[in-house]
Amino acid sequence: MKKTSNKLSEESALPALIERMPLWSRPGYLIRRLNQIHYAIFFEECKDFDITPVQYGLLTALKFSPDLDQNSLGQELGLDRTNVADVLVRLSKRGLVERRRSEEDKRMVLAHLTPEGEQITDAMLQAMQRAQDRLLEPLMPQERNAFITMLIRLIDGNNHLGRTIFKPK
Repeated sequence: MKKTSNKLSEESALPALIERMPLWSRPGYLIRRLNQIHYAIFFEECKDFDITPVQYGLLTALKFSPDLDQNSLGQELGLDRTNVADVLVRLSKRGLVERRRSEEDKRMVLAHLTPEGEQITDAMLQAMQRAQDRLLEPLMPQERNAFITMLIRLIDGNNHLGRTIFKPK
């Protein structure tokens, strides 16, 4: 785990940085950059599992809500149906997810974790949590909750603009 002292956390350094690097005043740029950093940390912490953050999100959704169809998974994760289908195919090939037709509606295909899927989802929990903790590490403890709260407000307030409407259960 690489720890660096960061002078940018000092508020007095931010105006000079923004003047020198205008992208640092753009929330979209900063969110994309933070997402890149999150992926790097996640892959480092979870390297033994060969699972992406999106795949882990889908496995987690199925752990807590078994037998979801593709549309429901997409709404739960904020992903479009095509991306959900691709992720399901990859996880099915690895034996982590099974799909079967719904008894009530034969057009609907439901997904659920296999025992191996349940096992890897549980086994990854600590590594995934370490990744989350590392991502938030530069923030003071009281800032972490505020940051999460602000992210939720931004997502909720702009949810209707996304390609897929995020509708968690």
